[in-house]
Amino acid sequence: MAVIEAPLPQGAGYAVVVGLGFVFAFAMILTTYVLRRYQKEIITAEEFATAGRSVKTGLIAAAVVSSWTWAATLLQSTSMVYKVGISGGYFYAAGAGYQVILFSALAIKCKQRAPNAHTYLEIIKARYGTVGHMCYMFYALATNILVTAMLLTGGSAVVSDLTGMNTVAACFLLPVGVVLYTIFGGIKATFLTDYVHTIVIIVIIMVFAFTVYATNSQLGSPKAIYDLVREAAVQHPIEGNAGGDYLTMRSRSGGIFFVINIVGNFGTVFLDAGYWNKAISSSPAAALPGYVLGGLSWIAIPNLISVAMGLACIALESSPNFPTYPERLTKEQVSAGLVLPSAAVTLLGKGGAVATLLLVFMAVTSAMSAELIAVSSIFTYDIYRSYLKPKATGKQLIFSSHASCIVFGLVMSGFATGLWYAGISMGYLYELMGIIISSAVIPVALSLFWDAQNLVAVVASPIIGTSLAIMSWLVCTKSMYGEITVDTTFEDDPMLTGNIVALLSPLITIPILTYVFKPQNFDWEILKTITRAEEEEELLEAEENANVSDSDSAANGGETEKLNPVKTIVTIVDDIPNDTITKMADEETAYLGRASKKAAYLAVFFALAFMVVWPMPMYGSGYIFSERFFTGWVVVLIIWIFFTAFCVCCYPLWEGRHGLYTTFRGIYWDLSGQTYKLREWQDANPTEMKAVQSQIVARVDSVRSGTRREARKQNMDDIIEN
Repeated sequence: MAVIEAPLPQGAGYAVVVGLGFVFAFAMILTTYVLRRYQKEIITAEEFATAGRSVKTGLIAAAVVSSWTWAATLLQSTSMVYKVGISGGYFYAAGAGYQVILFSALAIKCKQRAPNAHTYLEIIKARYGTVGHMCYMFYALATNILVTAMLLTGGSAVVSDLTGMNTVAACFLLPVGVVLYTIFGGIKATFLTDYVHTIVIIVIIMVFAFTVYATNSQLGSPKAIYDLVREAAVQHPIEGNAGGDYLTMRSRSGGIFFVINIVGNFGTVFLDAGYWNKAISSSPAAALPGYVLGGLSWIAIPNLISVAMGLACIALESSPNFPTYPERLTKEQVSAGLVLPSAAVTLLGKGGAVATLLLVFMAVTSAMSAELIAVSSIFTYDIYRSYLKPKATGKQLIFSSHASCIVFGLVMSGFATGLWYAGISMGYLYELMGIIISSAVIPVALSLFWDAQNLVAVVASPIIGTSLAIMSWLVCTKSMYGEITVDTTFEDDPMLTGNIVALLSPLITIPILTYVFKPQNFDWEILKTITRAEEEEELLEAEENANVSDSDSAANGGETEKLNPVKTIVTIVDDIPNDTITKMADEETAYLGRASKKAAYLAVFFALAFMVVWPMPMYGSGYIFSERFFTGWVVVLIIWIFFTAFCVCCYPLWEGRHGLYTTFRGIYWDLSGQTYKLREWQDANPTEMKAVQSQIVARVDSVRSGTRREARKQNMDDIIEN
């Protein structure tokens, strides 16, 4: 087997993995301080887990794009183009992007029916009790474990390939910086770093695309790529493709991957607490457009990078500069995700290696931050608060969140190392994922949409489905290939069989078990009894810290006028009339009702657009792209990436322009010795402060949940109106 020589020194790997990780950690600490000083943001347990439930559309879209841009998004999509042709990139993008758009319907329903939830498992517990809760906790954690394992196995393989860095060291060091900045900033850190990561990812993808299709001396135009790829199809045609060609949507392996991708990613989106966290953190007005824009923006990323770098790898294999020349990449190297780095190094030398290293680092760390928050939310609210300490204070919940982030990062590093020693690649995990988790997708969705589904159906269906999926996967492997090994179980037909059985078997078992054991006829109002974390202790501590700070300032000859942030929050929020809060709650309820209908229409429209109207005519006809059609395809994807850049890079800045202005103005006042102006402005405009806004959102959600205003300071378990 040809070995790819590392184009960069080991020091480059450690510099990026460790150094850049600490840079992000420091930036998050600084950002947390700035927000606390200039926006009066207090990191309570609620703020850590939900960001005040007021994140706007642009930041939600950016977070969705960043979280969904795993190592697999970049590496697996390009590998699929190398293996099956141009259809592989499209089938990856459409088969994984639609679920994010469809998830907007669940996000809206969650906002409507459980406005105070922190995780979707709290909804399961409120509806089905402990047994259902335990069952779906397994599937939620299995999803987070599989996703994180893919991130670390794919990311460490590329880092090792590009720099020669020890793979085990990469597995253990990649999470370090992520754990640090997630601990300091909570889910807000995830949103802010996701935004930065997304900008870097999109810029690098644009550089690769324009290099391949406009500026490179070896390639440099769609025509050059077209000619070289058509020639490569003559040298090594693809079995199962129309004419053996790379430039066709008719691909047997590509079609099978499309189905596997759709099935597996239903589980990855619908069962990953990270996507529910973002839905819960969004403002009601941002949930639908945030996920729809995020999904549409994301589709361009795997589509374009795979068409650029996957086809470039095929076109450049005959070049003496190719890392494995004169041999092609092996099956193991392709499965490990080495198509992208091989193409980048051939195109741009060490510059391409550095760009790929940054690209993969950003993809791995941004997605892993979301997984850390997801697991910490599950441990904190579904284990610690539910079973170990139901009366936990906000400080105790914060400590639990921090501890779970650290433990999960360490455990996953060890698990990824074990997978590497066992020879399990990112590509294998990607296709296996659906077999393990997808049986829980339909029951989870119906838990918010169908009041009849009962406890027996919701617990038994995923267990039966997973058992049947694993059995059918292994039986198909044994019957077709005579033995069960990593290689044989990774073949197309066994993976396809297992994934389909996993997703669709609950469609049979749920109705049968529901009507045999009597429909539940659930009262949706019960979900509104899920309570927020008590924030009183954390707010009082913030008041004490503010008083100490003011006293020190006065002792040193500074301003003696005190600004008590907690008093301001309590006073302003409690002074808002009940009628105003009730009106806001009614407006939100009406908006969510309209948004729910829009989400249903959009789900149908995009299902037809991306899965039927666009690919199927070309698949059915066996059309092989002409040069002109291929050029048009590339141009559309480049235009699409500019749309993505606007939605997730520019739009969040526009939405947050007021907050940015007030923050930078406050910094200027501090630096110019005019701190008194900052205090005066904060005194005069308390509702502009983030902590006040978060408490107003809490008041509105309390009204929507039927709680009494005067019981605000009582134990949260006693303030629900049944």
